[in-house]
Amino acid sequence: MDIKQLKFLNALAREQHFGRAAEQCFVSQPTLSARIRQLEQELGVMIVERGSHSYHGLTAEGQRVLHWAQRILADCDSMRQDVSAMQDELAGAMSLGVIPSALLFAPLLTVPFHQRHSRVSVRVLSQSSQEIQRNLDGFDIEAGLTYIDNEPLQNVRRLPLYQERYAVLTASETFEDRNTIEWIEAASLSLCLLTPDMQNRRIIDSVFAQLNCQPIPEIETNSIVNLYAHVRTGKLSTIVPANFAAVIGGQDVRTIPLIEPEITHTIGLVVADRDPVSPLVGAILDLAEDIDLSVIDAQMWQPEQASQ
Repeated sequence: MDIKQLKFLNALAREQHFGRAAEQCFVSQPTLSARIRQLEQELGVMIVERGSHSYHGLTAEGQRVLHWAQRILADCDSMRQDVSAMQDELAGAMSLGVIPSALLFAPLLTVPFHQRHSRVSVRVLSQSSQEIQRNLDGFDIEAGLTYIDNEPLQNVRRLPLYQERYAVLTASETFEDRNTIEWIEAASLSLCLLTPDMQNRRIIDSVFAQLNCQPIPEIETNSIVNLYAHVRTGKLSTIVPANFAAVIGGQDVRTIPLIEPEITHTIGLVVADRDPVSPLVGAILDLAEDIDLSVIDAQMWQPEQASQ
């Protein structure tokens, strides 16, 4: 057994196609197939379900082998990072999964992180909370910026960062004499909302369910920026995190905080619960502990400013 076999298996599981996996690994398809068969022979189990030389998925044993392969590959990367940091400075690549409603605030982490660790390239990926959980489990991202107190997270370490509150983003003439509105009033608006696979949408739906109403949005999208684009038409309103709305709001739209009930949820940094953590994960955790993101609340959750 060697590292290349594990890389080939990981690529095959990701691409779900022998040819594409071989291209990703810069080898021929017969070479990749042969090395995975060698791994099967060494372990004495069938890893890949095949049919007419095509990929049909992993067996139950294959799923278990893949899990261990991903852990081993992640540990190899951590070893390289650790040795590199001892000799010079931290180097490598870090991927951060971020829920759409927190994308505007990711730079508060990523910019100072890159300033501290200039040899580390950083990728910010827009992902749902479910994708963040799945990608942490599969070692595809080092950390996530997501909800930490609403839907259960498994096998992660959590670092709370700031509170998310909610507001209506609407055309300037809507509720023009109001500094706040109630959730039940928002239900009467023509709404554009995120798709149900987004946790922000599920939070909104749960609040309306508590109030025994369930408005049907006229438009659904998985892009929070696209929500803003629809609101700017003057025909639709949306419900988004108040701090996000305060950042992107302009003269043609208004941000009106929602009350009764007043809902808050915690956004935080999450990493896989592994010991020891990789140098990259340790570095992003150290940075997050040093940054006071509570200023997001102080600066942006102010009804007087939001209503202007």
